[in-house]
Amino acid sequence: MNDWFEAEQRLERAQQLCESHRWDEAVLEIEAAIALNPNNSSWHAQHGFLLDELERPEEAIDAFERAIELERGDRDVLMGLGVALARVGRLVRALEIFEEIGHRYPDFEPSYCFRIRVFAKLGRHEQAEEMFYQAQEFATDCPQCFYHVGMSLAARGKTERALFCFRRALELEPSFPSVNEQIAKVYRETGELEKAREYMLAELREAPGDTEVLLELAEIAVESGNPESAIDRLGQILELDPEHSAARFQLGEVLLATGEPARALECLEAARTELPERSYDIELRMGEAHLRLGQFRAARRCIEAALSEVADQPQALMLLGDALLADRKFADAANCFRKVLAQDNESATAHQCLAVCLIRTGRCEAGLDHFAEAIRCRPDYIQAIQNAVLAYLHLRRWSEARAMLERGLRVDPDNRILTLLKRRWLRVRAHYMLRRLLRPVRFLFRR
Repeated sequence: MNDWFEAEQRLERAQQLCESHRWDEAVLEIEAAIALNPNNSSWHAQHGFLLDELERPEEAIDAFERAIELERGDRDVLMGLGVALARVGRLVRALEIFEEIGHRYPDFEPSYCFRIRVFAKLGRHEQAEEMFYQAQEFATDCPQCFYHVGMSLAARGKTERALFCFRRALELEPSFPSVNEQIAKVYRETGELEKAREYMLAELREAPGDTEVLLELAEIAVESGNPESAIDRLGQILELDPEHSAARFQLGEVLLATGEPARALECLEAARTELPERSYDIELRMGEAHLRLGQFRAARRCIEAALSEVADQPQALMLLGDALLADRKFADAANCFRKVLAQDNESATAHQCLAVCLIRTGRCEAGLDHFAEAIRCRPDYIQAIQNAVLAYLHLRRWSEARAMLERGLRVDPDNRILTLLKRRWLRVRAHYMLRRLLRPVRFLFRR
C-alpha cells in the first residue's frame, strides 16, 4: 500500500513538473513511479510521450512497447510508437504499426497521414500518393498530408505538383514548419535561385537563428555568384554556434574561391578534425590553399592524403600535377596528367598541362601533339594556343606559329598576350631571316 501511494505521489509530482516545463525532472519522477508500480500501462505511455517530447525517441520506443505489452489497443500509444519508430529510421516497423492502427481504426486520418510520410521515405511513391487520396476521404484540410505528399512528388521531380502541395500546406497552416524551406529547395533544384532565396528567408523568419536554414542561404548565395553574402551568412552561423563544423568548412571553400587562401586554410584546418567524413574534400581544399600560397610540399602532402582516401580521383590528380609542375618536378607532374587522360581523354586542361611538362623536359614534338589535342577538345582554349605559339617560335617553325596566332586572334582579337606574341613573331622571324641572308657575306669576309 505504501509503495502504491508513493508511486501515485511521484506521478502527481511529475505532472506538476511538466506544467512548469521541468521536463527532465518530470522524467525522473515518472521513472520512480514505474519502478514502484511497473505494471501500469498508462504510466509507461506517459513516460514514452515525455521522452519523445525531449527528443529521446529510442527510449520512448521502449516505453511505448512496454505500455502496449500491458494493454495493446490504445490508439494514441500505438501512434506514439509509430512516430518514434519513424523518427529513428525504423520505417518498415513504423509502417506495420500505422497499418495496424488503420485496420483497427479505419476512420483515423493521422494513420493515413503518417503512412504517406513513411512510404515517401521508403521510396514507395505510388503508394504514398494512393495513401494521400485515401486520407482525403477523411480530411481534406490536413497540412501534413499535403506536406508529405509534396515531399514524395519533389523526390520524383514532379516540381509543379510538389509546389502546389507545399503551397496548399501553407494556406492551411501558415506557420507549418519547413514548408518554405522545401519550396526553396524545389526552386533551387530548378535553377530559380532568387525565388529559392525568398522562400528560404521566409523560413528564417519563422525560425530565426536556424543554422541549417542559414547554411542553405549561404549555399544559394554561392550558386548565385554572391560570395560576400555567403561569407556573411556563414559568419552568422559561427556566431550562433562556434562549433558548427559544416559552416566552417563551407567558409573555407568560399574564402578559397574569393582569393583568400590564408584565411581559408585556417577554417579548413579547424574543420579537419571535426569532419572526418569529409576528410577527402578538406584535404583537397587545403592542398589547393597551400598551392596558392606557394607552399608546394605542404600542398602535395594534403593532396596525397586525399588520394589515399579516393585513389586516382581526376580532380585530385590534376591538383597534384599542378603542385608538382609549380615545384618544377615535370616528370612526376606528367604522370599525374597521364592518369587523368587515361580516365578522360577529352580533358583539355590535362592535355595542356601534360604538353607543358613535355616541353619543359625537351620533348617538344610530343608536347605540341598534346597542345593540339587540348585545342581540339576546346577550340577556344586561349592558354593552350598561346603556349603552342611559344613552342613553335622556340622551334623556329614560323608558318605554324603564324597559323596558331591567327587562330587565337580569331577567338580573341583583343588578347594582349597574343598581340605581343605576334610582334615577337615578326621581330624574331625577321632577325632569323636576316641572319640567314648575311651568313654567306660573313663567310666571304672571313676568307
